[in-house]
Amino acid sequence: MPTTTPTTSRPAAVRRAVVGASIGNAVEWFDFAIYGFLATFIAANFFPAGDDTAALLNTFAIFAAAFFARPLGGFVFGPLGDRLGRQRVLAIVILLMSAATLAIGLLPTYATIGVAAPLLLLFFRCLQGFSAGGEYGGGAVYLAEYASDERRGLTVTFMAWSGVVGFLLGSITVTVLQAALPAAAMESYGWRIPFLLAAPLGLVGLYIRLRLDDTPEFTRLSTTDDVAKRPLREAVRTSWTSILQVIGLFLVFNVGYYVVFTFLPTYLIRTLNYSKTASFTSITLASLTALVLILPLAALSDRVGRRPMLIGGSALFVVAAYPLFLLLNSGSLTAAITAHCLLAAIESVYISAAVTAGVELFATRVRYSGFSVGYNIAVAGFGGTTPYVVTWLTSETGVLAPAFYLMGAALLSLLTVLGLRETAGTRLRT
Repeated sequence: MPTTTPTTSRPAAVRRAVVGASIGNAVEWFDFAIYGFLATFIAANFFPAGDDTAALLNTFAIFAAAFFARPLGGFVFGPLGDRLGRQRVLAIVILLMSAATLAIGLLPTYATIGVAAPLLLLFFRCLQGFSAGGEYGGGAVYLAEYASDERRGLTVTFMAWSGVVGFLLGSITVTVLQAALPAAAMESYGWRIPFLLAAPLGLVGLYIRLRLDDTPEFTRLSTTDDVAKRPLREAVRTSWTSILQVIGLFLVFNVGYYVVFTFLPTYLIRTLNYSKTASFTSITLASLTALVLILPLAALSDRVGRRPMLIGGSALFVVAAYPLFLLLNSGSLTAAITAHCLLAAIESVYISAAVTAGVELFATRVRYSGFSVGYNIAVAGFGGTTPYVVTWLTSETGVLAPAFYLMGAALLSLLTVLGLRETAGTRLRT
């Protein structure tokens, strides 16, 4: 049995931790998401004119490159968080993300500096991915180590909830700009505005995080001089099974997330021939569905356990993805939006327990390293690649192909969950 220690955080301290981690994470995901929403404008400004399809593919390739930079961020920031403290690293990553996003908004275009423009775009996009590699895992660990044992699921899941908030705010910002500005103005300078918002938003997030204390768990390690000297090596040596479990756990988490919130808006327009307004309505309602459900379901996971929620969410994807994609393709906009919201609801069931369950697998000495490495490997392999893969599968095999991809990921995650021990209500491993 692992040595354990009680959680002694006061409610006020927990609330400050939730606000600091959630606002910073929402800012990070706003910064990260607007690139995808502005892809067509970026393609027009950073690649040669003449082949719009090739320019858009290149833009999405750079979008995916950021995800492949995320494991590197996990390998760097995870050990730093286990050695220097969670709070310091969270302040560093939001500063990096905001600076990279602001730089994209200020970049000269291809018409001005030629091939240097897409190369600089690639560099700053990878810097975004590198910083995101330390954000999600660090925030989840920070909240877990502040939370009470009885409410850890609800507390930690504010990370997932705030990520959806960031995506939704990004979508709304871009849509409002497109409605307010003429097409020529949007292509000329309007696309830069969301990126430029990174400066004030990042400063707000940084200010909040600099005022936070480090977690009681890490402070206890520091006080007793028990901080791991080589946490990444120790995590791989002592917790490699848990790292593999996190990768399996987050397969359907990422595939489902990027199908629902990134792929389906484009699918509704390009494959099902609905208007941009219809697509925006659908993604907004799906996002609101997730925002309404995630936190109550997380609170439920504190009562009934993580495993029932994870088994239920993954099993629902296995049995319901195919009929819901049939509903998407029924020819009725109302039916399509309903199916989109139901897929978001299933994803919410899984999200409500996944992040907490992953963090709870690791001991305090290596928690940041172990969780960040496993999570970011899963994101690189099955997050940023999902829109590209399911788009290709749709073009090659038919409009229902995304359902089978989602079902396969769900089945693999379900098998992983069946091998997990229940951790709800238990003390964090030290």
